[in-house]
This record gives sequence, C-alpha cells and structure tokens, in this order.
Amino acid sequence: MKPTLRKRILLPAILTLLILIVLIPACVFHAHKDEKQFRELTEQLFREEMLSNTLNMHYTLAAPARFGITDYTPTLPCYSQEKSAEDNLFLQEILAKLSVIAPSRLSAQDRDFYTLLYRSLKQSERLHSFAYFDTPLSPTSGVQADLPILLAEYTLRSKQDVADYLALLRRIKSYFASLLTYEQEKSAAGNAMPASFLSEVQGQCDTIVTKQSVKCGDHFLQTTFRERLQALVTAGILTEAEMREALEENNRLLLDSVLPAYAALKAGLEPLKDTTVPIAGLASRPGGREYYEALLPSVTGSYRSVEELKSMLTARLSEEYEALKTLLQSNPAVITVLQSGQFCALTDYTAEDILADLQSRMRGSFPAQSPDCRPYVKPVSACLEPYCAPAFYLTVPIDDTSKGVIYINESKTPSGTDLYTTLAHEGFPGHLYQDIYHKEQAEALGLSPARELLWYGGYLEGWALYTEFMAYDYASDLLRSQGLEESAVCVQIEKHNRSLHLCLYSLLDISIHYDNASLKQASGLLGQFGITDPKVASSVYTYIVGEPCNYPKYYLGFLEIEALRETARSLWGRNYSDLRFHTFLLDNGPADFLFLQDRLQETLPAQES
Repeated sequence: MKPTLRKRILLPAILTLLILIVLIPACVFHAHKDEKQFRELTEQLFREEMLSNTLNMHYTLAAPARFGITDYTPTLPCYSQEKSAEDNLFLQEILAKLSVIAPSRLSAQDRDFYTLLYRSLKQSERLHSFAYFDTPLSPTSGVQADLPILLAEYTLRSKQDVADYLALLRRIKSYFASLLTYEQEKSAAGNAMPASFLSEVQGQCDTIVTKQSVKCGDHFLQTTFRERLQALVTAGILTEAEMREALEENNRLLLDSVLPAYAALKAGLEPLKDTTVPIAGLASRPGGREYYEALLPSVTGSYRSVEELKSMLTARLSEEYEALKTLLQSNPAVITVLQSGQFCALTDYTAEDILADLQSRMRGSFPAQSPDCRPYVKPVSACLEPYCAPAFYLTVPIDDTSKGVIYINESKTPSGTDLYTTLAHEGFPGHLYQDIYHKEQAEALGLSPARELLWYGGYLEGWALYTEFMAYDYASDLLRSQGLEESAVCVQIEKHNRSLHLCLYSLLDISIHYDNASLKQASGLLGQFGITDPKVASSVYTYIVGEPCNYPKYYLGFLEIEALRETARSLWGRNYSDLRFHTFLLDNGPADFLFLQDRLQETLPAQES
C-alpha cells in the first residue's frame, strides 16, 4: 500500500485522506481474514491429529482439556486403504485452503509456520504417491518393538490417563491387524520385506510378550504399570481399590488383547516370507530410487540434490580420514593403547556428575535454560533392558516441561567418555535441553501448538550429534585439566573415528538405496577403511537396507548445522559468537534447513540496521 500512496502525493489533500480512509481498513480486513483462516486451519489440523492418535496426544499434551480436547475416544491410527484415501483427501483439502491464504498478510510467526507447514504437507503429498514403501514393522525400529516401550513409559497423571491407557491396550489387536493388512498389500504389490527381516520380527513377537511372564506377573507392562499406579495412590489420586481394579484389568488385557495381537501378527507374517526377495536397497525395486529421493528431504530436512549430498559426504570423509591420520602420526604412543581396546577415561564420573559438568561447560556458548530445566536420570526397569537402547530421551509434553527424563539402560550403559558423550547427545546440550528450550520459548511467544505436528528428524538428530561432538572436546578439556594429555588425545581420535564411520555409513546409505550398491560393492568401500570382517560388513549392509535414511538423518543433519555455522561466521564477521549462532538455531527450529538458511540470510541486515 505505501508505494501507491506515495505516487499519489500530488493529489489534493482531501482526496488523499479519502484514499487512506477507504484503503487502509480494506487492507486490515484482508490481513485479519487471512490470519483468522490460518489460525482456524492449524487449530483444525492439531485437533484432528490429537483425536486420531491418543498415544501421540498423551506424549504431546499433559492436559488435553487446556486445549479444548475433552470429549474423545482413545484410539490408535489403524491402517486401511479407505483410511489412506481419506487421509490423502484431507491433505488435499488442507493444501487447497492454504493456497488461498496470502502468507504476506500473516504475522511474522504465522508466516514462518505457513512456510514450514506448506512445504511439509507437499512432502507428505509426494510420499503418499509411494503407497507401499513404508516399513512400520522394521526389525530394528518397528511398531512391534517401540510400542511396548512407549506404553511402559506412558505417564499417568490422572484417572483419565489410566482409563486411556487401558483403552489403548484393548485396541492393540485391531491396530496390529491393520499393520498386517498393510504388509500383505505391500507384499502383493511386490514390495515384500526379505524373509530374514520377517523372521526377526516374528522372533520379537515371541519374546516381547510371553504368556509365562504375564502369568508370573513380572512382565514389564505389569511391573511398570504397578509402579505408576502406586504413585497415583501415594498422591491421593487413586484409592487402593481402584488400583487393584486397574491392575486386574491390565493383566486381563495383556492376556486377552496384547498377547493374541502379537501371536496373530507372527502367524500372519509367515505366509509373506519369500526367500527369493533379496536383501537390497530401495533402488532395486521399481520406483524405489524415486521414493528415496522423496524420502531424503522428508527425513533429513536437507533439500540439496543427491549428487550434492554425495559430494558433501565424500569431502567430509576425506577430512575425517586426514584428521585421524594426523592425530595418530603425531601421537604414536596412543596407538598401542587404542589397539588394546582398554582405553578408558572418566570412569569415576556418575551420570549426575557428567550432566553437571556438561551444563557447566556449555554456559556462555548456549542460551541459559530455565531454572526449572532439571534433568532426571532414571534407570530403565530391569525387565525392559533387553529391548532398550543404552540411553534415550522421551520428549516432554508442550504444557509440562518440568520433568525431562533421560533413561539409562544399566545393562548396556557405556562408561567413561562413552557415557559422557551419550549424555551430551541425550541431555545437555542435546535432546533434553533443545526440547525443553523450544517448548518454553514456544509458550512464551504464543506459537501455535500445531507447529509441534511438524517433525524434523535432521534438525533434531543433527543437533544432538552436533552437541555430542562438542562433548568430545569438553571431555578432552576435562582430561587435560587433570594432566591426562594422552587420554585427551585418545578422546579426539575417538571423535574423528566416530565421525568418519557415521559419514561412511551415510554415504553407503545413498550408494545402497539410490545407486543400488550390492553387498560386495558395499564391502569393498568398507574395506578401504579397515572394515574387512565379512560378518561386520554384512551386518552394516543389512541394517542400512532395513533403515533407509537413518544414518543420513543424523549425519547430514549435523553437516547442515555445520554449514549454517560457517555461513553465520561469514555473514556476521566480528559479530559472530557461538552463543549467537546457537540462539539463532534454537529460536528458529525445529525446521528444515532450507528455511533456516533463508532465515540466516535475513539476520545480517536486521542486526546491522
């Protein structure tokens, strides 16, 4: 509007006033209309997602009623062709509604959200055209293995939570049946999982829930449920009688719903086992290469071409190799220590000691966290240990950031510097710190809760890996302060070695899924970096085949963050600091890296003006 008014400066004053009176209210009206439409649309999206998946809702909202969600039926998102078609239709409707909203008429916050939402929905639309490439029953990260852990850690805050939890157990049978339907359709479409993968899933069905453990009352879905109910009794929320009733219902459902669900899944997978299906990458299947091209940006948040990503990874692989070679040549005495496999440092530090040290060392380089942001370290229940990673963090609800928990698997917990860097990845300055910082900022700024629906694996895991590598430097500094120079060098060697392997595996991910590299070809590349054991090479290859884009999610996310940091150094010059960069990254994420690059380019004029 302003350029038009300036061009009319020679008009009589009374006419200029009339134009102002007529046009400015019209402009304001349209802006308010677009704002209102966008807010209503995103509120609808948020509500629909919460109502369609009670498990997601519970991990997103501590108190759904605060968000107007009071009347709902606990449910899990069962698959069917009809439901898939409905979801796609709903997606098209949302995109159509977004297309009539002018982003320029939105507030700065909503404009950013619009950009991210539209791009995310277009990615979903692109992926939807590849109907049978998803792997919900992956042997390494499938629903059959992850769901019980999410149920075991399902926070009980109220009687409603107890009722919802039990209702979800009742729905597991139909939920698993729908996943089996998907696998059957997927197989019929020529995208069956290799027989060995299906056998592995069947093995998990046999061991995750057994009649013996449930009959004995020592299954982890019994022991953890009992612990959580007891906490409600102690808090006066449940009576002893209500707890006994809930325990009895839980036991019944484990026998009548959960156990049969796993048994039916196992039996249903048996006819799908086809030994002629090769263990090979996506590129070996019709449309697989195109699917991988669509999957990469969706998972990593990087919109670079595959060829550019290859170049990035190849260059970094060379850098890490040279860094390792230089360290080893400069410190020949440490080679014997490392080859012995007995290098160990910081073994006297507990998890609490390490988290305190990490929080101390990150001060000045990261924005200060809320005084309420206290990490809790909780050992995984002993009966959960066989199914859990060495350590993990489950995100906090957007309306309750008071208790971020890092779970430690004491049967697999690394020690010394491994524990130090693991806790940096999961805790500070990694996942826990970033998650709570983001949610507290979102609440303070009044951001739409619908933004939590957007998932950016590359940003989240890239950030955690980025901070993990910083923690190797922290650990080296700590060891040097104790006069342990040789140990400090060993930690630096471990850092570059880990980076090299993650880079190599990410490059292999592209080679296998985009270039259709065989096991023989992958083994040849691994052999160039000293990985010559055929069993190890086969294990790496098989894992990457089953988890496309998983390594790139971490490592390309990390490289994109490093690229942003270099751009920030160039743009900001003397005004650059790690604190400023990390604040920028935290304040503008989670997001895809195209968005972050655009926002970073906008920072220089804003800072210099």
